[in-house]
Amino acid sequence: MRITDIVWKERIVEKLAEKHGVSVAEAEEVLCAKPVVRKIAKGRVRGEDVYAALGRIENGRYVVVFFIYKKRGTALPISARDMDPWERDYYDKHK
Repeated sequence: MRITDIVWKERIVEKLAEKHGVSVAEAEEVLCAKPVVRKIAKGRVRGEDVYAALGRIENGRYVVVFFIYKKRGTALPISARDMDPWERDYYDKHK
């Protein structure tokens, strides 16, 4: 999967910072650094499914970014947080 653009909604940016302590820069670092990606749900719009991008950022933090993959390589992040233990194991096995 190739991500060529990332589109942010203001309410998502606020939610990530306030609820999950993840910055836009950290989420983008995951999305742009060849993350381990897996489909987690079928989207409401045909061809726009929900994916989880798992990655380890420069400071060593394990972060998962949930996003809708739009046409033409655009990612629309909908959430991000620290990985849980299962996700870390999955990431370590698939990186």
